[in-house]
Amino acid sequence: MDRRSFIASAGAISAVAATTLGKPEAPAGVVRTNANRFSMKFAPHFGMFSNHAGDDLVSQLEFASDAGFSAWEDNSMAGRSIEEQSKLAKAMQRLDIEMGVFVVNMSTAWGPSFSKNNKGDLEKFLEETRTAAQVANRVNAKWATVVLGTRHPRIDLSYQTAYAIDALRRASDILMPAGLTMVLEPLNPRDHPNMLLAEMGHAFEICRAVDSPACKILDDLYHQQITEGNLIPNIDRAWDEIAYFQIGDNPGRREPTTGEINFKKIFTHIKDKGFTGILGMEHGLSKGGKEGEIALIEAYRACDPIS
Repeated sequence: MDRRSFIASAGAISAVAATTLGKPEAPAGVVRTNANRFSMKFAPHFGMFSNHAGDDLVSQLEFASDAGFSAWEDNSMAGRSIEEQSKLAKAMQRLDIEMGVFVVNMSTAWGPSFSKNNKGDLEKFLEETRTAAQVANRVNAKWATVVLGTRHPRIDLSYQTAYAIDALRRASDILMPAGLTMVLEPLNPRDHPNMLLAEMGHAFEICRAVDSPACKILDDLYHQQITEGNLIPNIDRAWDEIAYFQIGDNPGRREPTTGEINFKKIFTHIKDKGFTGILGMEHGLSKGGKEGEIALIEAYRACDPIS
């Protein structure tokens, strides 16, 4: 029996996982096929399947591919060596895994870098943007996360918003030729107090003002459930500016079905609207060990809006 048909049985996941580590790599240029892939591009991250696949990053990609995932995200990709970036890109290409987001601005994300019109902060961000374009070219990425830092305590929000828009327009001019879209992530005020960008409406306003295909919204459903709820109406209102989703149930920021969010309904709604992009699995696991990894896969199977 073909091992990718075998993994279609939820009860066989652990048995398949036990054989994955010793499996030889496919010959160069050969793409493994999987009739049981998820209907949407759910994207795990490194460490999510390390109990089954071990610490080797390529083995983790292989395990995820065998489990039915066709996308991946790695916030830290820009900080990896060029050699490692190239190695991971080749593995993803062989496995037919699409690269999701990495973070553009690790050094300008957590202070008032966008809110006070500082030339030094702007130049640092634009340099990070240039580097991100190079990384994206190496790893075949189409989207990269930008976090707009914190609010300035003594400047009106309208001015801070305008300063951020100016910076993002400059960055868009760099990213457009590279075919890379930065996605702005609103963060909830409970976990990340005083962020410049927290609400979907504010993100929509900024993207409309930047007015570039290289600047869109990352709708992290965990953050937005905490900040304002009303997930589907906000998806609909901001739809034209949303390019990427991230997932995490609330409370707990763990896999779907562990909290209060009806992900089956949301995934179906997103798919029915024609979304074909990536949904990053930016969350932890509700259980430890191999049992937790199997539970995660089964949770996504339960929520997958099968065509």
